[in-house]
Amino acid sequence: MSPTDRYRRPADLAPRIPIFPLRGAILLPRATLPLNVFEPRYLEMLDDVMGGDRLIGIIQPGIGHDHEDEESPRGRSVGLRNVGCVGRVTTYQEVDHARRVITLTGVMRYDVLDEALTDLPYRVMSVSYDRYAADLSEGLGEEQVDRPNLLRVLRSYLDANRLEADWAAIQRASSEFLINALCVMCPYGPEEKQALLEAEDLKCRADVLVALAEMELASNGSSGSTLQ
Repeated sequence: MSPTDRYRRPADLAPRIPIFPLRGAILLPRATLPLNVFEPRYLEMLDDVMGGDRLIGIIQPGIGHDHEDEESPRGRSVGLRNVGCVGRVTTYQEVDHARRVITLTGVMRYDVLDEALTDLPYRVMSVSYDRYAADLSEGLGEEQVDRPNLLRVLRSYLDANRLEADWAAIQRASSEFLINALCVMCPYGPEEKQALLEAEDLKCRADVLVALAEMELASNGSSGSTLQ
């Protein structure tokens, strides 16, 4: 049983979740995101969720504020994107008293409704999962994905950037896993990442991913960026 199989409908997820704003990072259903947690506010958040439902919402900060150079801006006045993805802590390692290494496994996207007023050092949001019920259906829409074209572009991208990959493992991976994992790992900027997150379905997400890779290949052939 997958760690996220326990969630079968939107009502299985908490309507208020702690938020980890992180620029240039997204999470998608059943994809994983490793995190190195060391800021005191997020260490406290992690302690709290590990004693509860182990759910954390990943979301990107908004644009047009004074803290755009910060990976995770401080303060409740910093705007956030309207769409994020909630994940469950599926691995947890206490490195020392001031650092934890965790893995989040994506469960479901959400729309931000409003911010909960708390005395906690981290932010808590009221969210709605209603638009994303399909996220809970593993493999939904895989048959509509142009997998040969996706693999063709991926191979071209890896070759152009002189990157090695376990091609046998890539071939064995499901289309959903491959697309969502590549979207989480890909080295694109915040706007491109958000477009991948907000893609309506798996086919649209694959199309956006392929278009971004083809634009990069066409513009500079080998960008030196990495998929790792």
